[in-house]
Amino acid sequence: MIIEPAQLLIFIPAALALNMTPGADMLFCLSQGAKSGPKAGIAASFGIATGSLIHALLAALGLAALLKAYPLAFEVVRWAGVAYLVWLAIQAFRHPVDLSAPAGIAGSSAYRAWRDGILVNLLNPKVAVFVLAFIPQFVDPARGSTVLQFLLLGLILNIGGTIINAAVGGFSGSIGKLLASNRHAARLFQWFSGAIFLGLAAKLAFERR
Repeated sequence: MIIEPAQLLIFIPAALALNMTPGADMLFCLSQGAKSGPKAGIAASFGIATGSLIHALLAALGLAALLKAYPLAFEVVRWAGVAYLVWLAIQAFRHPVDLSAPAGIAGSSAYRAWRDGILVNLLNPKVAVFVLAFIPQFVDPARGSTVLQFLLLGLILNIGGTIINAAVGGFSGSIGKLLASNRHAARLFQWFSGAIFLGLAAKLAFERR
C-alpha cells in the first residue's frame, strides 16, 4: 500500500479538523448558497474542490514551493485573488437578487458558482502554501511515488472539505427562499453578500504570510 494505514489514522482526523475550521472557502459557499439557493451553494463547494485538486497537483509538481521561495510570485497571485474578490463584491452590490427569475436560470447560476469557486480558490496562494506545509508531513518517499502520495492525500483532504462546504452551502440555500417574501430583506442580503466578498478580499490582502 503506497500510504501506510497508520499514517491515514493520523491524517484523516487532522484533515477533518482543518476542514471544519471556518475560512474563506466556507464563507464563499455560505454566501453563494444563501444568495442563489442550495444548488449554487453545493456547486460552489465543488468549485472549491476543483480548485483545491488543482492546487494539490501544482503543489506536487513544485509550484507551491516556488510561491513560498519567491515572495514576488506569491504577491502576484495574492493580489490577483484580491482583485477578483473585489470584482465579485461589485457585482453583488450592482445586481439585486432576482426573486422572479425563471427556473431555467438555476443551472446557469450553479455553473457560475462552480466557476467562481474555482477562481476564488486558485487565486488564494495561502491554499498552495498550506497544502505544501501540511501534506508533506505524511509523505514517505520510501513507499513509492511522492507525487502519487501527495495527490492521494490531497484527494482525501479535499473530500472532507467538499462534504463540509456542501453542507454549509446547501443549508444556507434555505435563506434564499425566505428572501423571496421580503424585497427589503433581499436588498439587505445583497449588501451583506457583497460585504462578505470585500471581507474576504481584505483578509487576503492584509493577512501576513
